[in-house]
Amino acid sequence: MKQTIGIHQFNKAFEDMNRLTNFSYEGRKALFDYLEQYEQDTGSEVELDVIALCCEYSEYDNLAEFQKDYGKEYESMKDIEDATQVIKIDDESFIIQQF
Repeated sequence: MKQTIGIHQFNKAFEDMNRLTNFSYEGRKALFDYLEQYEQDTGSEVELDVIALCCEYSEYDNLAEFQKDYGKEYESMKDIEDATQVIKIDDESFIIQQF
């Protein structure tokens, strides 16, 4: 059974699972937009699994914060994009698919 949701229901699902702090509001919006675009591009439906999303993706405020987790060898966004999926939120913050 399939249910199509919008950004409000997406945010509510994170709230219901006590996972609002895993991503900022802007981050959840960027992740939602990314997943919708993925569905359109591939023709594959994505199941909303909040816990899985929280395990698979991480949000960073900037490159320096990312480097604390993954090391200084990632000197630019290009380096990160070469290693994993990057979802940009704004000029500095972004979400990555953890690797």
